[in-house]
Amino acid sequence: MASEIGTQGCHNSAHVRPFLLLPPPLTPAKTRMEQLPGKWACWDHLEAAGHVCILKDALDFESPSEISNFIKAESLEAAMALHLYRGGRLLPGHGIPFGIIFGGTDLNEDVKHGEKNKVMGRVLEEARFAVAFTESMKETAQRQWPHAKDKIYVQSQGIATVPNTTFNWNTFLQRSEINQSADNLHVFLLICGLRQVKDPLYLVDAFSEWHQEEPNIYMVIVGPEVDPVFTREVKAKVKRTAGVRLIGEMAQEDLHAVMKNCFAVVNSSVSEGMSAAILEAMDLEVPVLARNIPGNAAVVKHEVTGLLFSDPQGSEENHDPQSKRQHICQSSETSLSTSPISELS
Repeated sequence: MASEIGTQGCHNSAHVRPFLLLPPPLTPAKTRMEQLPGKWACWDHLEAAGHVCILKDALDFESPSEISNFIKAESLEAAMALHLYRGGRLLPGHGIPFGIIFGGTDLNEDVKHGEKNKVMGRVLEEARFAVAFTESMKETAQRQWPHAKDKIYVQSQGIATVPNTTFNWNTFLQRSEINQSADNLHVFLLICGLRQVKDPLYLVDAFSEWHQEEPNIYMVIVGPEVDPVFTREVKAKVKRTAGVRLIGEMAQEDLHAVMKNCFAVVNSSVSEGMSAAILEAMDLEVPVLARNIPGNAAVVKHEVTGLLFSDPQGSEENHDPQSKRQHICQSSETSLSTSPISELS
């Protein structure tokens, strides 16, 4: 699809210069490029093909005229946006071909809002192509905007894991105020930006109850403070809940090292496009427990590549901690035999 942008309407130039327009950054500390490296592996491919890439943030532009001026000043010939609404709505009408990569929130949440839905439909009318991470996402988009069904393609998200080899797990545990021996500790890691769609509090009470029965069980939430109001709610809940810890944003290499050391990676989102954390956990051969939503079910095959749950207890026959552990171990023994769980008796 990248070549499609580069070859249609741009034949007279030696190099195409894609204008990569991203949604607002999750945190001011890092660029979106640093936060979402897997989604932008296409950057390397475009540059390897001889194109010059310019990365800009949607928040850099306050009006369509600013974008138009930027396109002219940089002699841009093509564009690509992540997120149909946040990024895509800024691209039509500027006379350059562009493509869209669905983010997840656009298809799962923004689509429910009438005006946003209309805007996204207009974007797709002009877009040269649109990329969905899964067949489920593609089908959702085709149902919403049938006029664009022939320009929507499926391309799974690419990821790369680079654990910090010098990372100190014991130091991390101390920072998390987990004062137990790492030898018999089972940390469940939830990685997400603190916003409601990620629903980080969904499993807090269940894990706290489990921790009170088995003190070596902990849930650790790691991620940036995206929604200030919701962040305060999360902090207040975690502060008064035994067995649950909250850690701020971490460097990617350190986070991957934490993932390698944890018992399992958890996802409790209300909706997902394709969770990079789940893909990274699988790449690191770490067991995955994920909420049974379409985006997760497209990646996790229940009891083969992970466990899917529909309620905080996992399933009605799986209320007690020992059953949970047995289910997790059975899943990991099937497909993740080299994971940390294989060390459990």
